[in-house]
Amino acid sequence: MADGPWHGVAVEVVETIAALRQRLDAQRSSGAGVGFVPTMGYLHEGHVSLVERAVAECDTTVASIFVNPLQFAANEDLAAYPRDLDRDLALLDAVGCDVVFTPDVVEMYPRPMLTTVSVPSLSAHLEGAARPTHFAGVATVVAKLFAIVGPCRAYFGEKDFQQLAVVGAMAADLALPVEVVGCPTVRAADGLALSSRNTYLDPAERQAATVLWRALRAGEAAVLAGAADATEVRAAMATELATEPLAEVDYAEVVDPVTLEPLGALAPGTAVRLLVAARVGAPRLLDNLGVTVPPGRC
Repeated sequence: MADGPWHGVAVEVVETIAALRQRLDAQRSSGAGVGFVPTMGYLHEGHVSLVERAVAECDTTVASIFVNPLQFAANEDLAAYPRDLDRDLALLDAVGCDVVFTPDVVEMYPRPMLTTVSVPSLSAHLEGAARPTHFAGVATVVAKLFAIVGPCRAYFGEKDFQQLAVVGAMAADLALPVEVVGCPTVRAADGLALSSRNTYLDPAERQAATVLWRALRAGEAAVLAGAADATEVRAAMATELATEPLAEVDYAEVVDPVTLEPLGALAPGTAVRLLVAARVGAPRLLDNLGVTVPPGRC
């Protein structure tokens, strides 16, 4: 397809790096600020909330839709990742997105990539332990997208908290002209974090998946009740997760929100991040919650 309107939507669809750069450079030369929302498509209300915030805060908003092969391991089915471009474009058009960048793999990777970007200290554990090559694939494609889009504010959901930390550190370390903005997780009424992976859940699994949110709330309650050590909080989350036989738990962790290192003693007044991951049926689900340890009592 050619760059331009697509299937009756007003949003501008751009397929090539050169065309996107020309479009956004023209906007910036006129003084307009650019907001950027990178996605792999199959959008849900969580993605839409990021675009809505970008539209509210920036003069021009661009979203990308690109299923990045670099972040899929050999045992992960890239071909099965859900796709629905027409639906995605309609959603983006409805919330006022100005431009959608939809490159194919050849446009993004015209030759085998000789360069990779990684943030080892933030990537080796938690999700990195389960998917060792994942975050290098994420950091590499995001660095390339930032180079293509240019100076902007880039919006990421807190639902993938480790990814947000990796991307933020990468942008800061490389002095990229991008402000990485973390946005709150969007949840269903029963607390389940919205995710493209939720579409793989059958009704029983969908109900079982709410245990991740319940576990986070149990951990939060332990912190707010005065738990002195993260071990108590991990135990509270693990106890709740154990109530759901359909959940195959990977981890329930309490970490420093900047370094992602596991915590021991909980210092009064400090922020901590609770993280959980579990397989429910086929999909592997993630969730997290930020909590501030109550100040010490006199």
